Amino acid sequence: MALKIKRFDAAEYLKTDEAIAAFVDEALGSADAAFIAHALGVAARARGIVKLAQEAGLLRKGSRGAVKSGARVKLGTILRVMQALGLRLAARPIAKPKRRGKANTRRKPA
Repeated sequence: MALKIKRFDAAEYLKTDEAIAAFVDEALGSADAAFIAHALGVAARARGIVKLAQEAGLLRKGSRGAVKSGARVKLGTILRVMQALGLRLAARPIAKPKRRGKANTRRKPA
């Protein structure tokens, strides 16, 4: 009996708005444009490309191009896709790494 292997598709696991938001937020945290585009594509497939294109005011072909890996698209298009997904782009400060070194860095009184 042969083992059947199914190709993994993260879109199958993005069932709720919260799951989609967490998935895209993690991608945004990577600061990797190709990864962000891929994550938006996965989220778009989870929601349905046709429905998403209608909500974003894009043609179906244009919506796929806006969210495929390696695509060079305008920020406005990405924002429309995110809005159609029920998401918004947000800015947060990057956490600075903790300094390593001596435990006590205060100067001793003279």
